[in-house]
Amino acid sequence: MVQAQKVQAQEVVEDVRLDGVVSFQAELPQPLQEAMAGFIETCPNWDQYRLIKAALAGFLVQNGVDSREITRLYVANMFRSDSLMQGF
Repeated sequence: MVQAQKVQAQEVVEDVRLDGVVSFQAELPQPLQEAMAGFIETCPNWDQYRLIKAALAGFLVQNGVDSREITRLYVANMFRSDSLMQGF
């Protein structure tokens, strides 16, 4: 359930260019939050923002959203060059 209320648009300079971003807060079940924190601990090139962006974009792509921007966002977050170099 989304609890937050702060929404603001701002320019973003990333691998994928977007017109703006929206900030939100959401309540997470504790097991999900713990799993996310554990993943981020073991994969230091990931952070909570990248994980959430990749998860949401991946969910939408896998469920039929036909958007080039969403697909690009998913690919950019999943296959960043620092992710590919992990372990080297």
